Amino acid sequence: MTTVARDRFGRIINYLRISLTDKCNLRCVYCMPEDMIFRPKHELMQDDELHSLVRVFASLGFWKIRLTGGEPTVRHNIVDICRTIAGTPGIRSLSMTTNGILLKDLAAPLAEAGLQRVNISIDTLDSARFRRITRWGSLDDVWAGIEASERAGMTPIKLNAVVVRGFNDADVTELARLTINHPWQVRFIEMMPFGDVAGFAKEQIVTDEEIRARIADEFLPLQLQDDGQLDGEARLFRFPGAQGDVGFISSVTQPFCANCNRARLTADGVLRLCLLRDKEVDLLTPLRNGASEDELRQIILDGVWWKPWGHGLAEDVI
Repeated sequence: MTTVARDRFGRIINYLRISLTDKCNLRCVYCMPEDMIFRPKHELMQDDELHSLVRVFASLGFWKIRLTGGEPTVRHNIVDICRTIAGTPGIRSLSMTTNGILLKDLAAPLAEAGLQRVNISIDTLDSARFRRITRWGSLDDVWAGIEASERAGMTPIKLNAVVVRGFNDADVTELARLTINHPWQVRFIEMMPFGDVAGFAKEQIVTDEEIRARIADEFLPLQLQDDGQLDGEARLFRFPGAQGDVGFISSVTQPFCANCNRARLTADGVLRLCLLRDKEVDLLTPLRNGASEDELRQIILDGVWWKPWGHGLAEDVI
């Protein structure tokens, strides 16, 4: 019988988000400062180390992998990395969260390599505002990436918008309207207060109730779907007759910690059990020191056991 990773609350942890790099080709205001300094390459997981750890996680019942960053498409050998992970025994789902800037050229080869779905960040449909939020980005590049991903069959397309007061809260209705004629899921995400932008984020949070009220006032009310059951992290709504859905990921005001089955492997090989908690387990150091797969499995099992119940934002615990 396969050993599964289970925490002390009885949750089976089988979804791993892997940060392939800390680097990004944008500098979004809610994510990092413009003069961000990144880690030297030798401190981060190399391809063989990444693949070794994926095999260990898969042997513990982790079957769902999401590649993140930074920006995962700037990682060298990204297509080969996807092909190897997709071919790992036990891995059944491989997806990516990306800013979409490079997908115009990468979508087809990534799909061929085994990447099944993409979540693409697009916080506004206004080109000038997009540039202001991302500091460097081009909305046209992202839109080309969305279209290329759809042509490559990486569906359903999910579009992520982090709503920031004073930056793009006026854009939510136009984003939501995309679901009328496209079978996409547009997902509004409450900004998470962490890292260098924590203070900024707390001041700029826009709740899902506020977003829905604005959409109803400017266009049409949204109708709750599936009795409010979560689709992953998103609570889904739909306009009457629409092809797609509008989702709300309300990590701050309506946390879904009780059902959390996720862990994150950072680019420097650290297992984080909650994005907003400090509890973490170094896997790269023992791997580089010659730890066996059995030893790594036990380190992971011991770490997952202590996964926290929730993020503690209500108590101002980060």
